[in-house]
Parts: sequence; structure tokens; C-alpha cells
Amino acid sequence: MTLKDWFETRKEQQIAARPVDPKIDDNIGKLWVKCYNCNAQLLRKDLEHHMMVCPNCDYHFRIDARTRIAQLFDEGTFEECFQNITPADPLEFVDTESYKERQRKAKAATNLDDAVVTGTGLVEGEKIACAVMDFGYMGGSMGSVVGEKVTRMMEEAINQKIPMVAITASGGARMQESALSLMQMAKTSCAVARLNEAKILYITILTEPTYGGVTASFGTIGDIIIAEQGARIGFAGRRVIEQTIRQKLPADFQTAEYLLKHGQVDIISKRVDLKHTLGTILKLHKK
Repeated sequence: MTLKDWFETRKEQQIAARPVDPKIDDNIGKLWVKCYNCNAQLLRKDLEHHMMVCPNCDYHFRIDARTRIAQLFDEGTFEECFQNITPADPLEFVDTESYKERQRKAKAATNLDDAVVTGTGLVEGEKIACAVMDFGYMGGSMGSVVGEKVTRMMEEAINQKIPMVAITASGGARMQESALSLMQMAKTSCAVARLNEAKILYITILTEPTYGGVTASFGTIGDIIIAEQGARIGFAGRRVIEQTIRQKLPADFQTAEYLLKHGQVDIISKRVDLKHTLGTILKLHKK
């Protein structure tokens, strides 16, 4: 047998040894996760045990809204609100595919109706109203449903006289809704003003990533602004800014650490400490 024949035979043996069932093959691929920061190969169950934070370099992976809720709230206390508010397609928008089809795919991928989950619950025994964004649903983009649910949750915080917490993860406004999406910036900002008038504590927690219209509205006008360690936060993206000003930006530009240094956020918290950090703030401001 020639060397070439040996390699071809070996290749055929390896192909034959692979799982026939694509579901089994897919499950094998899900056992390990590669860290984006240090390139370490991490066993998924170990990563989940560490709250989706790399144990080698402390890189904070993105997490979905349901996982965030499970990590942050006291067990069994979260009650979801405004589940009946679902997206429409007022402009009948079509680009490479229809907006309705994009919504269908996003719902299938996340099991959510839109990019935010709202509700009330306890954090270390303190009741709050909360809006938790999910980047997995169309990049966490803010459309009319996100704006409506966030606004209603703020109104609920006023009604119940409890603190309001917004946890952001967004790429910005949703282009498929055009001006209707941009209007949500004013709408949510006005709702924050009503929180201020009612003397209701409003806390924002900025996570990876928070950009665009969310940053320019309810994301950065909290009484206290917390950023999760390593989160990227800004309005326009780094490349757009560099092309506009024709200058190279610092390596840590738009990171939570950079914003803390320049006074744009109040606290940086590791994910493992986030619940206690929030609970401590709530207790300090308790009437």
C-alpha cells in the first residue's frame, strides 16, 4: 500500500466513524466553547457553572435574557409582565427577506416575541421592576415593542413605588421600523423623566454590547449606571468614528473601563458580583 492509499483509506475510516445522526454530531460540537479573548477551549458545562465567564481570562460571554433573569433574581420571584405585546410589520418592510420572516426566525432562535423581557421580582429580598434586553433577538434592536414594554414597565414602577432597573444589550434602533423605531428614544426618555418626577430610583446595567438608540436614550440616563466588566458601550461603532475623525482611537475605547475612567458610568461589576452589587444599592436607597 502506498502512502497515498494509506491516507485515503484512513480518511474513509474517519468519515465512517462520524455520527450518522446530525443531532448527535451537533451535540458533540456544543460540548466545547472557544473563548473569544484567550482562545481557550472550555467545556460548556464548566463555563455555565462559572456564569458564562471564562475561568482563564475572566472574559464575560454574552448571555440571553432568561439566563440573566435566573442569575439576578431571587429564585422563583420573577413575574413576567406585558407578554401580550407582540411585534407587527407596519411598513411591510422587505430587504433581502421580509421583516415578518426575520421576526419568525428570531422567535425560533430565542423563544421570545421581541428583544426585551419585562417583569417584577426580588433581588436579595428587594422588589424591583425590570426590563432585560436580549441581543439574540435581531441584535437586541429597539423597535416599537421594546419601547412600549420598557415604558410600561417604568409606569408600573411608578404605580407600585418600586425601583426600576433596565439591563441593556443592543445594537441600536431597528431599521425595519424606520421612524417608528427612532420615536422610542423620545418615548422611553420621557418615561424616565416621569420616574424622576415621582422620585423613583432608576438603575441601568449596561452589558455587552450596548450601542445606538438604547445608549442615546434610556440606557445612559439612570440615576446610577452600572456596567458589566468588559462590556462595549457607545453610540456609533469604533470603525465609523475612526473613519469620521480620521484618527486612531485608544485600544480600550468604548469599554466599560474606559467609560468609568471618563466618568460616564458609576460602577463596574463582575457578573458574579452583580446581584450583590445591585442588592446593596437597593438597600441603601430603601425608603
